[in-house]
Amino acid sequence: MESYDVIIVGSGPAGMGAAFSLIKSGKKARILMIDKAPYSTGGMRNDCKMNFTFPIGFPLEYWEEDMANAYLAQVIEFLKPDIMPKSNIETYQARATRLGCSLLEIRQTHLGTDGGLELIKQLQQKLRQSDVELSLGETMLSIDNKAKTITTDKRTLGYRTILVAPGRQGFHFLQEVMQSLDVPFVDNIVDVGIRVETRIEHYPIVRDYYDPKFYFKEKVRTFCTNSGNAHVVREKYATGRGDIWYSVNGHAYAADESKNNGLVNFALLKTVRFTEPLASGQEFAEHLGLMAALMGGGKPLMQRVGDFRLGRRSKAATFNGDLYDFKPTLTGASPSDISLAMPSKILRYIWSALKNLDTIVPGILHPSTIMYYPEIKLYANKPQYRDEHFQVAESVFFAGDGAGTSRGITGAWASGIRAADGMKDYI
Repeated sequence: MESYDVIIVGSGPAGMGAAFSLIKSGKKARILMIDKAPYSTGGMRNDCKMNFTFPIGFPLEYWEEDMANAYLAQVIEFLKPDIMPKSNIETYQARATRLGCSLLEIRQTHLGTDGGLELIKQLQQKLRQSDVELSLGETMLSIDNKAKTITTDKRTLGYRTILVAPGRQGFHFLQEVMQSLDVPFVDNIVDVGIRVETRIEHYPIVRDYYDPKFYFKEKVRTFCTNSGNAHVVREKYATGRGDIWYSVNGHAYAADESKNNGLVNFALLKTVRFTEPLASGQEFAEHLGLMAALMGGGKPLMQRVGDFRLGRRSKAATFNGDLYDFKPTLTGASPSDISLAMPSKILRYIWSALKNLDTIVPGILHPSTIMYYPEIKLYANKPQYRDEHFQVAESVFFAGDGAGTSRGITGAWASGIRAADGMKDYI
């Protein structure tokens, strides 16, 4: 049996942050990073948009501003981002304030999907140069913390300390790990909403601010804006029973005027928190996803704003070259009526936020604008942590979006560093 000082499960930003922090510490440690995918995963792979301003990406139940800023400084020092310029922010902020909404001014950088893949390639090369072993396409199956071993689909491995950082896609897997370790947890929060797609001239703020962060009443916010060579995509999910459903998402490639398709997309999300009775956000999300898949013939739904306002479903003929003047970038969506699939209370809040947004940035409610459903973001599991370094059991640490310690690339990277600070005591 091979043994390592450190095993890192997950090759996304949380795992990367931990690995590079351990390397920087100068401790002599044999480190192995594994990932079930045959390639490095995580938010850097899809669009690679990064925010460097608290509280974006930092769940307030785990992060105070001073601590978050200290870890953010380490992330910035390592990644050396080129912060994107902004203009006319005060105008949009004033409009938002008059409506009881807010626009946060966030330091951002955007590499695009192609730029993110290049960054991953560079990071993996640095890890190998630092003698970190990478085993992609290897799946962790179980953990025995008494014996300090994990079992994968290929072998049994020993460890002195381990970081489990699988990201949002590893939701069920992380729950299995917590159950085997007797770690108490809840997953009572979920974001439910739509992805909006329209022409840039109908949402011109993106020329001044690449990913504007609007916050509306009733816990609705904009999220993950993409423009230029921008596309809506679908993401495949499976329930514990093996039922398949799809959430939509968006991404864009690096800025290149020759490839600009003139479109913009962003999510509009409503946060849902269950309290009494304490329900599973994951199961709620799955039921919504399966309902949409049932209506869409196994596909997510899409509807033009013009049809929605008239109270009628969109049909294939709706997506034409007349008034509705651009083709949807997501071809694998079904024209439909999202009001039949989304809970009415959530839809009311989403539509109210869209109307406010149309007042702040006139044009977003043009009849041609497309609303895709569902876009669902799991707020992840909320384990009971033993200390400030996200330790869940002796020498076992969690980090990243799947473990609830972050919401995005930079927050995940920072949480990996924070976990590594605790892991150093076991090396």
